[in-house]
Amino acid sequence: MSMLLPAQELTSDMEKAEIHYMVDRMLAIQEREGNPEGIEIAEFGGAVCFYSRTMPWPAFNTVKGFRSADAAHIADIVAFFKSRDRQPQIEVLPSLVDGAALGALSGQGLYASSFHVTMYMGLNEYLFTDNEIEGSNSNSNSGTDNIKVVVEELQADEFDTYATIHCRATGLPDAGIQPVASNNRVLYNRPGWVFLLARVNGIPAATAVMYMKDGIASLTFAATLPEYRNLGLQRQLIDKRFEIARANDCKLVVSQCAYLSQSHRNMERSGMRIGYIRSAWTEQK
Repeated sequence: MSMLLPAQELTSDMEKAEIHYMVDRMLAIQEREGNPEGIEIAEFGGAVCFYSRTMPWPAFNTVKGFRSADAAHIADIVAFFKSRDRQPQIEVLPSLVDGAALGALSGQGLYASSFHVTMYMGLNEYLFTDNEIEGSNSNSNSGTDNIKVVVEELQADEFDTYATIHCRATGLPDAGIQPVASNNRVLYNRPGWVFLLARVNGIPAATAVMYMKDGIASLTFAATLPEYRNLGLQRQLIDKRFEIARANDCKLVVSQCAYLSQSHRNMERSGMRIGYIRSAWTEQK
């Protein structure tokens, strides 16, 4: 079995995949009539800034693609977010930013406030066994008596179901169901996007999303309702996305998660490995 080893080129490819899906996702939301979420995308050098007026969470207000050469733009990046009443957040990858750039970030009053893991796997490393294929197909058993798990692609009329799982699994109020449904429904017919739904005994219980471009598949989101956790649903959703990515000639799968979270453990069990741990630099208060 060949093994991909983290290197600067692979690190860049993993980050590029994340930038691609974020740009496509934000553009799709921006293209909704009247741009109701107030989406903006700006570039300073090679750094890409994402902003949403109505969605204040860091995932929608951040900077990706920052390199040492972009240190001269830090003040402009900070001003971009401050003028929009957002705390600047610049994501920094190991090996792609040198000490001088880190010093420049510090000089602008920024510090490494959090860390996040990027996972990866080359699909040529993934060998489908009979059990793994069974766990990925649409009519599969989780191994628990009287529990039948079905994993299928989400249909166009099921985005309210998707959004309900999204919100209730992540702690968002039900008032967010319709906005989440609208902001994801616009992705349904865009090239590269795949939405999956896992049902337990016919009841929608978990969901997962993937984006594919340039031979790289990004596992962009996954969630399980609290009452259906510990049934192995996310492992099945990961394996199903591997299967779809492989069928679409993807060579690399990447994803992001909190270190040692349940998502991290599920990805490790599915064969993914740590590519890098990135830091997020934010303003000192």
